[in-house]
Amino acid sequence: VLNQDGVPINIAEGLMKERIEEVARGVNRLNHQRTVDTAKILGFNLICLHTACDNLAAKFLKEKIDKENPERIEDLMSLLKEIPEYKEALKSGAGPKIFVGSEENRCGKISVAEITGGTEPSPKIYEKIAQAGVGTIVGMHMGEESRKEAETSNLNIIIAGHMSSDSLGVNLFLDEL
Repeated sequence: VLNQDGVPINIAEGLMKERIEEVARGVNRLNHQRTVDTAKILGFNLICLHTACDNLAAKFLKEKIDKENPERIEDLMSLLKEIPEYKEALKSGAGPKIFVGSEENRCGKISVAEITGGTEPSPKIYEKIAQAGVGTIVGMHMGEESRKEAETSNLNIIIAGHMSSDSLGVNLFLDEL
């Protein structure tokens, strides 16, 4: 996904490899099997569609953003707030938020690379994303170290919300059934 935004593949893979290894060290393998084991014991069929639904949400957002081509962050925020899942999330204070930048900022090239992928990338990637010509990233969530690196790289960061983005993806999946 980062390569589609102009980050050279060797840099994207190198920095993502580091982050993937970091996440893998922090995840206990037994946790991955609990749900599967429980389904087996109960005799339930089981399928995980989390990443597939994240991909649907990312595709939907990319297409909508490309079609509307918002010029400023305020335009992008308005676009996101029109989407029912984000509109609902706003009612509980969990809707789209500007993490870095301001409403008056120009968007530039907009990336939705952080809507899917399982986790946020290495904080080191933000400089490379900015060098590739991206001006704004729309994501699900972002840690403080990544936020600071994005700010240093003069990127705008819009956090659409994790649960609301998950809901968007699941609803898009269900729409196809």
